[in-house]
Formats: sequence, structure tokens, C-alpha cells
Amino acid sequence: MKPTGPTNPLTQKLIVALQKQSRKEKAAIWADVADRLAKSTRRIPAVNLSKLERFCEKGDTILIPGKLLSQGAITKPVTIGAFKISAAGKHKVEKAGGKVMTIQELMKRNAKGSKVRIMG
Repeated sequence: MKPTGPTNPLTQKLIVALQKQSRKEKAAIWADVADRLAKSTRRIPAVNLSKLERFCEKGDTILIPGKLLSQGAITKPVTIGAFKISAAGKHKVEKAGGKVMTIQELMKRNAKGSKVRIMG
């Protein structure tokens, strides 16, 4: 069986953009995220808010190379960049004073990827 990657053209473009950003800024974090997104879609992680509540501190910037889900509650204002975002999860994060954005938006805001934690 041959290994397959994502077939969605938007995902493929994101992977290429992450690899280019990694080379341009010499930031290994973007290459790591590109490698994670290039895997089979069954291996893309889903992260619940309860996990973020346990492992994050106030003001952290978190990158999720998968989907942000709304299970649990979050009370800390954090910035989250995710591949996919559930509407309820986004609402809960914003209600706690945090921000939710796509990986592309996070990459534009923080080109070097400094002080970004990967969860998932």
C-alpha cells in the first residue's frame, strides 16, 4: 500500500506555504507543522478545550495542527492557531478573552514562530 497525503488542494497549498516560511525565516516550527499536516487525515489530532485548560498558561500562543473542539471549558485568555476550528470552540475561547485564528493567520502574525507551542 502506498502512503497517501492530503488530497485537498488547499491543504497542499498550506503545506507548501509552511515549508517556504520555514526556509525563509529559518524557523523549524513551520516545517514540523507541515510534516504533521502531510500525514494521513486520520492522523490529524483533535484537541479539546479541557486539554488547553490543563496545559496552557495565560497569554500562551498555541498551534494546533488539527481541529480545535469545544469539549470542556477554558478560563485563560490564550491565542490559538488551528487547522480547523469548531464554532462552539471558537466562541468559548473568545468568551474567555482569547483569540482564535487559522494557521495562515498565525504564520503572518508571527513569522519566526517564536514562543509558539504545538499541541496535538
